[in-house]
Amino acid sequence: MNQLLRLAGIIRESIVDGPGIRFVVFAQGCPHQCVGCHNPQSWPVEDGFVAAPEQIVEEMIKNPLLKGLTLSGGEPFCQCAAMAQLARAAHEKGFNVITYTGFTFEELLEQAASAPEVLELLTATDILIDGPFIEKCKSYDLQFRGSSNQRIINVKLSLEKRKAVLTSL
Repeated sequence: MNQLLRLAGIIRESIVDGPGIRFVVFAQGCPHQCVGCHNPQSWPVEDGFVAAPEQIVEEMIKNPLLKGLTLSGGEPFCQCAAMAQLARAAHEKGFNVITYTGFTFEELLEQAASAPEVLELLTATDILIDGPFIEKCKSYDLQFRGSSNQRIINVKLSLEKRKAVLTSL
């Protein structure tokens, strides 16, 4: 069944949300509400606009320079089923998928035990950048992260080992 995404915004070409030129969707709704967040307009669940995953992928394939899709937020894991559908559709077209989350990988594994849609989105993600933004850990020297507590995780290896396996981009 086709799911609808509630989004705070879209960036059609970004070089700061992962390697290469990326298409970025910002989920609307976030339970973390981190102090110093650069997307506080994405916090309210009821705001934003609605889009279908196939609409997003249709936009992506128009740009031959795109390397991948980045799911950011807000919190993509608050819309697991729709985000997983989008990620799978992007994979089918040859794009890689990076997902940002304020949850840790370990928290997501715990959630997946009772919410299979969490595992769906994890499985459809190549690289996970996890953890809340922590203002006192903020650094402009970190690649694709806002604070030093956030990790860059190889999801496939991490799911196999059932523990976070760090990687670089």
